[in-house]
Amino acid sequence: MQPLIALLSQTAEMVTLKLRTFGFPAVVLVGLLFSSCAVFHRRAAISVPAPAGAAELKITQSIIPSEKCGRPLHRPMRPTFITIHSTDNKSRSADALHHALAMNKGLRARHNRTGFLTWHFTVDDHSIYQSLPTNETGEHADYEGEGNRSSIGIEMCVNRGNNLDITIDRTAQLTARLMRQYHIPLSHVVPHMHWRMIRYSDGRDLGFKKCPRILLDGGGLGPKWSAFMAKVSSYAR
Repeated sequence: MQPLIALLSQTAEMVTLKLRTFGFPAVVLVGLLFSSCAVFHRRAAISVPAPAGAAELKITQSIIPSEKCGRPLHRPMRPTFITIHSTDNKSRSADALHHALAMNKGLRARHNRTGFLTWHFTVDDHSIYQSLPTNETGEHADYEGEGNRSSIGIEMCVNRGNNLDITIDRTAQLTARLMRQYHIPLSHVVPHMHWRMIRYSDGRDLGFKKCPRILLDGGGLGPKWSAFMAKVSSYAR
């Protein structure tokens, strides 16, 4: 027993040293290791052929485990819309990887049916992570409304150090690819603010959220959104 206790003590000291060395990302990873929602599953990277003139997209599948955390219920969906969001999280470590890790750990939310926030894809300037199957309902748009029940949710990262122009371009490429895959028309690519948010828990009407902020002009749709849609259209040809 004494050798085992000594080994555990030495391991704890090593973990503490690593946390001090690598900071917040390491804390997230170690938290995942000991979380009741965390599981050891393989993250698979898949390459998606890109349209002419576009770089190849690599999507890393880090799907939330079935019946765990953000997927306590099986809610099938036939996607007919694509909803575009931006995270509003400007922390340097708030990239696509760490948002995917957070959803796998369990990103808590109030007033919706599952008690968690979930969406399908998170995009930054160098990576794309998929956290939900595209034929399954997420919790990202409007509680139990048509936005959640019919749309694939894409979140764009806005963290410090992330190139927003590249992130927006990669999001346009991903959107075009999903349009072709599911035969979704350009008119069904919408901003989060397209959906009226009525809470599941008490029916309170929250109106329309001003999201994605990085594609809005003065809190509404304008030149930035039009430029994004033109980019999506060019990739969808």
